[in-house]
Amino acid sequence: MFKTALAGTAETVTAHLEKVLSGYEGELGAAMRYACGGGKRLRAFLVLESARLHGVAEAPALDAAAAIEALHAYSLVHDDMPCMDDDDLRRGLPTVHVKWDEAMAVLTGDALQSLAFELVAGLDLPAERRLALVQGLARAGGGQGMVLGQVQDIAAESASVPLTLDQITRLQALKTGALFDWSATAGAVMAGADTAPLSTYASAFGLAFQIADDILDVEGDEAATGKRVGKDEAAGKATFVSLMGLEPARSEAGRLVSLACDALAPYGEAAENLRQAARFVISRQS
Repeated sequence: MFKTALAGTAETVTAHLEKVLSGYEGELGAAMRYACGGGKRLRAFLVLESARLHGVAEAPALDAAAAIEALHAYSLVHDDMPCMDDDDLRRGLPTVHVKWDEAMAVLTGDALQSLAFELVAGLDLPAERRLALVQGLARAGGGQGMVLGQVQDIAAESASVPLTLDQITRLQALKTGALFDWSATAGAVMAGADTAPLSTYASAFGLAFQIADDILDVEGDEAATGKRVGKDEAAGKATFVSLMGLEPARSEAGRLVSLACDALAPYGEAAENLRQAARFVISRQS
């Protein structure tokens, strides 16, 4: 059921993104479409599932899902650049700065970030809910969320003392978890409902996702992950695995998934897809 739902989300959101991006011309348009290609669409899935739980209409839910995928794509384009993580492979393909150049990568990311806010600002919702989504996305993606996490991650690479487990947890809650939180709570915000259960779910979900990423960097296969592996260890980077050990990290990811699933109790069986999504993030191979 979950895999079918996730595949359906990927197909629907990809088609919607292609439609939205069809008006962007030339090399910039081509680079934006390239950057948005592929991926599991997990963030979009969380948006659509949380919207479904709250009876939100399809049109605003789909635009919100496309918006978070555009913002996520922007973050990956910039994250892959030589001045940050310096990756040449993403989703099995050359990264944007490799396929084009660094200037085009910067501008592509900028354009995708703007597109995300354009989509959310135009949602067919009451003004106060639309504003809450815009404000929340700005906070999640900016200097109190993902960008701050990225800054801390870069600083940690050259720090004389490795980060502690608490510091890594906070960093990843910002860098990775903030966008998951926006995604999972979007449906509740669109409906004017309580966001607390889904926010609790998202916090545990995001950390479990990152631990699984750290494990994949150790155990993963490059052909399956679609990106370079072994980079964290080569860079001497502190991760959940390096600080906890492989098996304790795996155990912690499982504990977090249980916490995420427990948080969904108020929704009963209607939230089963979200429970399956949490279990999926620690069993995935990419």
